[in-house]
Amino acid sequence: MKKHSETESVSTQISYIFNTSELRLSRFELKVKTYNGQGQFKEATYAFDDAPVKIGALNDENHIVLHDETVSRRHCEIVREGDSYLLRDLESTNGTFVNQVKIKEVFLNEGLEYQVGNSTITFEPISEEISIQPSPKKRFGKMIGQDLKMREIFTIIEKISNTDTTVIIEGETGTGKDVLAQSIHEHSRRASKPFVVVDCSAIPEHLIESELFGHEKGSFTGAFITRKGLFEQAHGGTIFLDELGELALDLQPKLLRVLETHKIRRVGGLAETAVDVRVIAATNRKLEDEVKAGRFREDLFYRLSVVRIFLPPLRNRMSDLQLLLEHFLRTSSFNQTQQNRLKLNTVSEEAFRLMLAHNWPGNVRELINVVERACTLAESQTLRPQDLPPHLQRSEFLDHAQTEISSKTTEQNNAIDLHTGDLELTRSIPKEEDTLNEKTSDSPFRHFFADEETTESEREFEDFKLAKERWISLFEKDYVLTALKRSSYNISHAAREASIDRKYFRKLMHKYDIEVP
Repeated sequence: MKKHSETESVSTQISYIFNTSELRLSRFELKVKTYNGQGQFKEATYAFDDAPVKIGALNDENHIVLHDETVSRRHCEIVREGDSYLLRDLESTNGTFVNQVKIKEVFLNEGLEYQVGNSTITFEPISEEISIQPSPKKRFGKMIGQDLKMREIFTIIEKISNTDTTVIIEGETGTGKDVLAQSIHEHSRRASKPFVVVDCSAIPEHLIESELFGHEKGSFTGAFITRKGLFEQAHGGTIFLDELGELALDLQPKLLRVLETHKIRRVGGLAETAVDVRVIAATNRKLEDEVKAGRFREDLFYRLSVVRIFLPPLRNRMSDLQLLLEHFLRTSSFNQTQQNRLKLNTVSEEAFRLMLAHNWPGNVRELINVVERACTLAESQTLRPQDLPPHLQRSEFLDHAQTEISSKTTEQNNAIDLHTGDLELTRSIPKEEDTLNEKTSDSPFRHFFADEETTESEREFEDFKLAKERWISLFEKDYVLTALKRSSYNISHAAREASIDRKYFRKLMHKYDIEVP
């Protein structure tokens, strides 16, 4: 148990208010005035990032230790309830008092005083809202983006990385939640310690408690040895709970207890083991809706929601498409030859238009797969439309792309040579409110596209929304069939290889009447 001294400097808890440009910095102080029975007293002030905070006479289990015969070993604690703090008596011998009234629990307000033995403790919250200034950087760790939303996120995680604040990352499948979690860990004081990933959707329900908390020998059939759980393996480092929304309801109170006490109890064991871990969680579900539906505990939701970060889908940050393409072509092993040369070093303007018009339901993960496929199939050093998957080659997409791009850019036919030195990266669709303070070319396509003649399609095309839905359906059906064939029609293996939840994969099979032969 980590105790706080009155001179210790602690980090600040940060909560991100989504869809605003503000951060709420919050922490609280406890001012302790201890009387010695002779009219004299001693004062001390303790600052905390977050609850729980335990108060008592036992050295190893309390954040504030009071050497007083009238104070129980575990006397009281402060816990978080949503955006409020709750003072709770822990069945102490002599009780906890507010205004000379013995309490079991009470919500803490600014300036509230309560008595623990011969000490009077005053609760003082500290809160400040500051404006977010988007980061001037185009990357944070392995995260890449120059879109305004991404640079605001970079600002937030720069502030929280070196704290122990719990973080929830929300966003669609394929947006890079795991990459963001790893980037936060690598920029924290825990970077040299383990980063343990837990896929809550991939572990069978009857095994997940053992996986998380470990088990004792003989605790269940097949438990031939004592085994450490993932929380113990992550001791000193970070545990990443991926797809948290899939966690079974009956296991959620146990996770909440670990977050509050920083202790785990192995399956079949009696002793508790202290663990020092930072928790980062991710989900593609809307946890507020899960709470309302009764599938996710409200108290666990509030305990985890110290910082909530929403990663935007790729279709909402298409200004990053060119930057991402350049990065994947430069750095990915699938674009490297055995002589360490690049297989693809240019992208045709027509291919880029097709990609810009696509809705990217699989987000950045889908983009990586498309680029890898092109690197495998391309017959030249230029990524051309014929190197893209069939659902991106449709003429409807090309017609829309040409209309979209021509209204926003000046067509140019220059090439990008990825073998040469650093290139000046520019936005594919510049926005006035999102321009970085750097030199940019007149056109976002300058130094990006291969020399190539482009022709306008004269074919009529249907309503964009209908066309998009139709081709997405074709893509989904083709993708599911291909995934099943690659895995010999093993649904669990196909879903895992596609990084799709098995339940959602079955839903897609039902949607398109796909059956396993």
